[in-house]
Amino acid sequence: MLPLKLALAVFLVAVVNTVVAEDPYRYFDWNVTYGTIYPLGVPQQGILINGQFPGPDIYSVTNDNLVINVYNSLDEPFLLSWNGIQNRRNSFVDGVYGTTCPIPPGKNYTYNLQVKDQIGSFYYFPSLAFHKAAGGFGGIRILSRPRIPVPFSDPANDYTILIGDWYTKNHTASRAILDGGKKLPFPDGILINGRGPNGVTFTVEQGKTYRLRISNVGLQSSLNFRVEGHKMTLVEVEGTHTLQTSYSSLDVHVGQSYSVLITANQEAKDHYIVVSSRFTTPVLTTTAVLHYSGSNTPVSGPPPGGPTIQIDWSLNQARSIRTNLTASGPRPNPQGSYHYGMINTTKTIRLASSAGQVNGKQRYAVNSVSFVPLDTPLKLLDYFKVGGFKVGSISNAPTGGGIYLDTSVLGIDYRQFIEIIFENNEDIVQSWHLDGYSFWVVGMDGGQWTQASRNGYNLRDAVSRCTTQVYPKSWTAIYIALDNVGMWNLRTEFWARQYLGQQLYVRVYTDSTSLRDEYPIPRNARLCGKVAGRHTRPL
Repeated sequence: MLPLKLALAVFLVAVVNTVVAEDPYRYFDWNVTYGTIYPLGVPQQGILINGQFPGPDIYSVTNDNLVINVYNSLDEPFLLSWNGIQNRRNSFVDGVYGTTCPIPPGKNYTYNLQVKDQIGSFYYFPSLAFHKAAGGFGGIRILSRPRIPVPFSDPANDYTILIGDWYTKNHTASRAILDGGKKLPFPDGILINGRGPNGVTFTVEQGKTYRLRISNVGLQSSLNFRVEGHKMTLVEVEGTHTLQTSYSSLDVHVGQSYSVLITANQEAKDHYIVVSSRFTTPVLTTTAVLHYSGSNTPVSGPPPGGPTIQIDWSLNQARSIRTNLTASGPRPNPQGSYHYGMINTTKTIRLASSAGQVNGKQRYAVNSVSFVPLDTPLKLLDYFKVGGFKVGSISNAPTGGGIYLDTSVLGIDYRQFIEIIFENNEDIVQSWHLDGYSFWVVGMDGGQWTQASRNGYNLRDAVSRCTTQVYPKSWTAIYIALDNVGMWNLRTEFWARQYLGQQLYVRVYTDSTSLRDEYPIPRNARLCGKVAGRHTRPL
């Protein structure tokens, strides 16, 4: 038996350690409003957060708890989603309509998120009612804990750069086009941090190195990013430290995020930052300014050109992006091993996109199913055992049939290690995202995928990320360790296609683990539709 003084000391140490061990909290209060914006010189209705367009950055550190109180001052329901934030065991707060009830006009909702075991560059955006075409997006950065080494020196500054295509129509007009069964027209321009040509300036000092966190928050266009006269060193992709490869320009597909380092080692004058569309006719281009401190020489002449329609160039660049296996920090760890290539997959799922008409209206589909939402989020129907949808309402492989409407939910057992093949038989580059996860992009190539395609997989240092492109008439293969229970949205990042059905939900459970391994429903969960008025259990 311990002496009383020693026992008391042990108790006090335990209490102190418990208090110290709790991860920090960061609090945000956001008011979402409409406001008049002029990003391309034309007045239009935009969505502002605390009066800002784009919205404020979220700064955080690995494992921080983020408490984000969102007040909806719009005249319609609103939701925010967190592109790349995994919301471990807590899909209730994912912020897409399949998992979370919208915030009604004049009401607020507090998101409680934890950036558990994550680092890197991500963004948030509004997920309902084509609001993404009006703004409401902003950057998210998750820094490594101070004692975890980062594989490059601290930069002199760290800039968020949000790029994306843009329409001068109000989002309500674009939504009406889609609701009327038509395709979205070609974009009107490209924005950098919510501004048109030369509307943003980033200041640097001679000889210093800077980090640029670049996210494509647009609606449908792959974009190329470059800085006049400067090389970019890629260091991080959606939470993964990468091999530090140098690029003159970088393709950033819809929904993707990259971190690069640039050193201000050129002539001390202003230089163009250029963003242009890829694989489009015509090519859209916009610019920002890299301003050397003390320079009185503005940018002049035409901005430097970049790649336009070269698919092979983009494919080879994508294959060159690899994981830095010597870097410290959070990263996927399936079944206790970092060697994902040594683990046998338990299931292969093939997902093929398609476009067509249903009842005379434009629709988009996955494996012939064009998703239609229900009046209640699927996650809540599932939790309260109300029913109303069928797990397995989409096949594991293309059917070859015509497009039909259904609420597509794919059921996969918790802790499986699976392979997904995205198949693109169309003539456009596509972009796919899975909420709640990072996955290894093990292969991509032209033509039809076959089992022999696995012979070319990268099973050593494939990059782990949450969004991947699929080139025209091509396929992309990913591996995923299904270690995050819940209901997760798998979607195209082409927002008109997502709005018109090119998405599904992945239900990751087994009957024995669904309650034990998932967090309880949050006590502040907003309940709607068929579950309105029910009670939630406390956290």
